[in-house]
Amino acid sequence: MDTLQLACLAAVVVATLVGVAVFARGAAAIVRTVRIGRPTPGRTRPVTRRVWLVVREMVGHERFQHRPVVRASHWVVMVSFPVLFLTLVSGYGQVVDPTYSLPVIGHLPPVEWVIEAFAWAGLLGILALIAIRLRTSRRTPARTSRFYGSDAAAAYFVEATVLIVVLAVLVLRGFEFALASRSPATAHLASAWHFPLTAWYAAAWAGTSTAALGSATVVTATVKILVSMSWFVVVGRQPTMGVAWHRFLAVVNVYARRELDGRPALGPLQPLRVGGSDVDVAALEDLPDDARLGVGAIEEFTWKGLLDFSTCTECGRCQDQCPAWATGKPLSPKLLTLALRDHAAATAPYLQAARAATGEVTAVGADGSRPAAAEPNPYAGVDLLASGVIDADALWACTTCGACVQQCPVDIEHVDTIVDLRRYQVLMESAFPKELGGMFTKLERQGNPWGMASRARLDWAKGLAFDVPVVGADVDSAADVDYLFWVGCAGAYEDRAKKTTRAVAELLHTAGVSFAVLGDGESCTGDPARRAGNELLFQMLASANVETLNEVGARKIVVTCAHCFNTIAREYPQLGGRYDVVHHTQLLDELVTAGQLVPVAGPDAGSPDASASPDASGSPVPPGSTVTYHDPCYLGRHNEIYTPPRELLGALPGVALAEMPRNRERSFCCGAGGARVWMEESIGTRISTDRAGEAIATGADVIATACPFCSVMLSDGVAAHAGDGSSAGESPARTPQVVDIATLLLDRVRAGAGD
Repeated sequence: MDTLQLACLAAVVVATLVGVAVFARGAAAIVRTVRIGRPTPGRTRPVTRRVWLVVREMVGHERFQHRPVVRASHWVVMVSFPVLFLTLVSGYGQVVDPTYSLPVIGHLPPVEWVIEAFAWAGLLGILALIAIRLRTSRRTPARTSRFYGSDAAAAYFVEATVLIVVLAVLVLRGFEFALASRSPATAHLASAWHFPLTAWYAAAWAGTSTAALGSATVVTATVKILVSMSWFVVVGRQPTMGVAWHRFLAVVNVYARRELDGRPALGPLQPLRVGGSDVDVAALEDLPDDARLGVGAIEEFTWKGLLDFSTCTECGRCQDQCPAWATGKPLSPKLLTLALRDHAAATAPYLQAARAATGEVTAVGADGSRPAAAEPNPYAGVDLLASGVIDADALWACTTCGACVQQCPVDIEHVDTIVDLRRYQVLMESAFPKELGGMFTKLERQGNPWGMASRARLDWAKGLAFDVPVVGADVDSAADVDYLFWVGCAGAYEDRAKKTTRAVAELLHTAGVSFAVLGDGESCTGDPARRAGNELLFQMLASANVETLNEVGARKIVVTCAHCFNTIAREYPQLGGRYDVVHHTQLLDELVTAGQLVPVAGPDAGSPDASASPDASGSPVPPGSTVTYHDPCYLGRHNEIYTPPRELLGALPGVALAEMPRNRERSFCCGAGGARVWMEESIGTRISTDRAGEAIATGADVIATACPFCSVMLSDGVAAHAGDGSSAGESPARTPQVVDIATLLLDRVRAGAGD
C-alpha cells in the first residue's frame, strides 16, 4: 500500500467514524423530540397492512401524479439511494485495492446492470430536480413559488451531494473497466456484458498507465466516501434539515399514517383526546381540574404530530395549493410546519432535562394534566401563539379544505394539527375571531348558525305540489321510507339553498323514491363548531342528532350539503351513529342511470326566447350552454366523490362541461370551510373572488356546484367580479349563474314531463 492509499485510507476511516457518530447523534435528537409528544393509539398496527401501504406509496409515488417529470425524477433518485449504497461499500475496498469488487455479487451481471441503470437514471433525475428548483425559484415571483420559505442552501447541498456521488460512481465504473482490461485474469470482464452503459467511454483511459488508473480509482473512491460522510456530518448536526432527513423519516411517517385505506388524512377529524383517550361531554367531569384540551404547547402534540414536523421535505406542494396563501393571507401550511418543527427541536432538550429532573415519564402527564412533582417543569406549556411561534391570523385563515394534506408526499396531517391548535384557543383560552362568538351562541340556543327558529325548518316546503312527510308526524319511523332526507341548516334557512332542497325533493318525488324529513327535530350537525375548534359544542349537537337519528330508525340518509355529508357519514360513527349516507348527486346519478329520472333538451338554443338570456323560458341552461363544475372540498378531496356530479351534467342534453384548470383533487376552495363562511376576510383578496374568476375565465354560462356554502361563496365572488368591472365589454346576461346541479337536472326533467 503506497503513501497515497495510506493517506486516503486514514481520511476515509476518520471521516466515517465522525460521520456515523454525528449522524447517529442527529437521529437520536429527532427520536428525543418525537418522544416528548402525547400518545396516539392505533398508529403501529396492523403491521402487514401498514408495510404494504409504505411499499405502495414508495413504488407508486401517487402524490406526484400531477407532476410527471418530478415524479419520475424523484423516484429514480429515491431508489438509487439504496441501490448505489453497494458502490459506497465497495469504495472502501477500492481505497485499499483499486481492483476490489464485492464478493459474489461484485461482478454479477444483473447487479451490475441495475447499478449502472440507476446511476445514469439518478444523474438525469437529480439534474432535472436541480433545474426545476432553479427555474421555479428564479422565474416565479417569490411568494408564488412553492419553494418560498424553504431552506434553499440545504436543498442545493443535498442535491449537489447526490450529483457528485452519482458522477463518482459512473467515473469509477469506467476506471473498473479499464483496469479489468489490463489483466489477463479479468480481461473477460471488460465487456458490454458487465459494463453495458459505461464501457463506451472507458476507451478514454486507454493510454493511461495501470498505476495512474489505480491512483485515480483510489482518489475517486475517497472523494465519493468523503462527500457522503460530509453529508452525514452536515445532516447529523441539523436534525431540522427535513430535505435530507425525509428520506429516512418518510418511511416511518407513511407507516404511521392515519387512514389504513391509503387515503390522505382527510374526511373525519380525530376526536379530542386526553392521555390517549377520547373525550366527550360526559367525560368532562372526570378530568383533572388542570387538564388541557387541544394543543397549546409543543409537548401537547402527539408523537405523530411531532414526527410530521420533522418529516417535512420543504417541497412546498402544500403551500402551492393552499387557498389562504394564494390569496395573500399569512397562512402557509409549509411555513407553519417548519415553525413548529424548529420550535420542537429547540425546546425538546430542555423539556427532556426538566422531565428527568422532576421524574416525569410522559409529556404533560399520562392523563393530560400537569404531573404532580416537587418542582414544575419550567419549559412546559409555552403557548405557541402567545410566544409568537404561530401567528393567530395564520391559524384562523385555514379553510380546512385539505389541499395541503392531499398534496403532501410524506403524509403530514396539517388539518388535524390546525384544528387541535384551534381547540386549545377556543376551549382553554376563549380566544377566537369575534364573528365565531355569535355563531357559537346561535348554535347553542337555536341549533343553527343563522339563529333562526326551529319552527321555520319546514318553510322551504311551502307551495310544493306534494306533501313532504315528517317523521313522527306523518310516518312513524324513518324505516318506513326509502330515505331520510337530511335538509341541513343552509337547506332550511338560506334562500339559495332552499331552491336546491325543493329541487331534490321534487326529483325524488318524480322518481318514486319515498322520503321523509325530521322537520324541527333536525339540528346543526356541528361541523362549523368542530372545524372552528369548539369540540364540546360539536359533541353536544352531534350527540343529540345521533340520539334522534337512532330513535327514528334512520338507516339510509340523503343530504345536499357536503359538510353535513362528511359529518354524518364519517364523524358520527365516532359517537355511535352509523348510517348509509349518500350525497344528493350520488343518488340522483343513480336515478338517472336507472331511468327513473329522464332529462331532455330544453328550448332550442337558437330560438329568440332561448337566446335572450341564460335562463330564458325558466331554463337556467338552454341547449348549447357551457357549464363549469366546482368541486366542493368536503365532497371531493375529503370524500373522493368526483364522478357522480359530472355524470349528472353529462346527462343534460346539449350541455358542454368546461373544466376549470384546478379541478377534482386539485380543486381550489370556495373559502367557506373551516367555519370561514362566518368570518370576514380582512387580509388579502377573497378566496371566493379568486375561484369565481377562474370559473368565469372558462367562458361558462353557468357555474354548477353541489354544496350550499359553495353556492353562497361563488355567488358573492361572481358579484364581486361584475361589480369591479372585470367583465367589462360583456352584457349583464353573460354573467354566469351559480346553481346547484339538482336545479339543472330538475329543469330538464320537468321539460320531459311537459311542465
